[in-house]
Amino acid sequence: MSSSQGGFTFVDLFAGIGGFAVALKGLGGECVGSVEIDRQAATVYALNHGTSPLGDITAMANDDRVDFGEHTVMTAGFPCQPFSKSGAQRGMDEARGTLFWNILKIVEARRPPVLLLENVRNLAGPRHRHEWDVIVKSLRQAGYHVSSRPAVFSPHLLPTAMGGKPQIRERVFITATYWPERCWDDPAPAVQNRMVRTEPWDLECDLPLDSRRYIPGCELSADERRWIDAWENFRQLVVTRLMHTTPNRLLDEVRLPGFPIWVDAWVDDSSLQIPAGTPRWKEVFLRKNAAFYTQHRSVLDPWLQEHGVQSFPPSRRKFEWQAQQETSLWNCAIQLRPSGIRAKRMTHLPALVAMAQTPILGPRRRRLSVAEAAVLQGLPPQFTFGDQPDSASYKQLGNGVNVGVVQHVLRQHVSRDLDRIQEIAPDLAASLGFAVAPASGREPVLV
Repeated sequence: MSSSQGGFTFVDLFAGIGGFAVALKGLGGECVGSVEIDRQAATVYALNHGTSPLGDITAMANDDRVDFGEHTVMTAGFPCQPFSKSGAQRGMDEARGTLFWNILKIVEARRPPVLLLENVRNLAGPRHRHEWDVIVKSLRQAGYHVSSRPAVFSPHLLPTAMGGKPQIRERVFITATYWPERCWDDPAPAVQNRMVRTEPWDLECDLPLDSRRYIPGCELSADERRWIDAWENFRQLVVTRLMHTTPNRLLDEVRLPGFPIWVDAWVDDSSLQIPAGTPRWKEVFLRKNAAFYTQHRSVLDPWLQEHGVQSFPPSRRKFEWQAQQETSLWNCAIQLRPSGIRAKRMTHLPALVAMAQTPILGPRRRRLSVAEAAVLQGLPPQFTFGDQPDSASYKQLGNGVNVGVVQHVLRQHVSRDLDRIQEIAPDLAASLGFAVAPASGREPVLV
């Protein structure tokens, strides 16, 4: 279906705050329907896109009600729920009761030419192989040309000119074209997980970071500063001791341990006891921590006492150094995670998540701001969250899609299935700038 402006149309399911809408509107699309059950997210969507998507797709599916007309592209960043393995259910019957089933109901009613679905990386992992197979088989039963191999991509792989951002955020995309004659063929994935950008990232320049000295709501608490100061002192002590015990090593050859440091596992090697049934990976870390403590206890015991480390919350008594040869913890991007304090270089950030793990920008001694997080997801400068609490905005951004990646994946998918898409959705191909010489057999090109 064409839009009134001559471009393509799309429907935005599980719309969130509208990352898919920003991406597809930026390619010339017109949104003709959207739905989002979360009231706060729907409010933000309305502020930025002019219409409220508030609604319940589950109720629509259960009532056999499809409130969307014809459209060219269906997008959905759907939550992944377990698929039942009981009985002899297959395809759509096996998907019943999951949120993917709601998508299938609309797909079967409207048969949009192109599907663009997004989910977390683990959907295509070994623990969810069954769920993945059900999704692929269900789409093929509905007449769609879809790969059995996942398309996995991250914004840090794209050059800036293509919407790349300094965030490692691997997501799985399921792209499909309505093509009953070839629905059981197995095409290549829409995108390959390969490096597109070759130059390194720099958060200061490539995000870029807000230059203000103070941003309300981004401050660190006194406890957070104390935890970071203590672990920076730990880094200094260990590096100094390693230099003294191995005098022939150069400073840039001295490395902190690459395994997670667990203070609660610091015991003398001679008294280490591994409980029966301990997983192998955990046993390895327990043994490494005991050996590390035994070797360096002359500096570690005073450090524990000086900073009162035993009084820290359990997750703050764990530390992961992933910053290579960085010379200070305060020079790093820091995450206060349930698994411990993790430090990385200020080249790029880990994936934003819908939890209280907003990265700390060590050189700025503050958290990433909501505005910076929005830019990290590719949202435009004018994007607004209204007057809602920052905690809600961080959560919504953590649940969202990256605009540049969505646009890249859609372009790659159209390129893959161009002959069919030019036939059933020519406005989409034209909006993305694709053209191919008739009957030439040449690869499609962007014009």
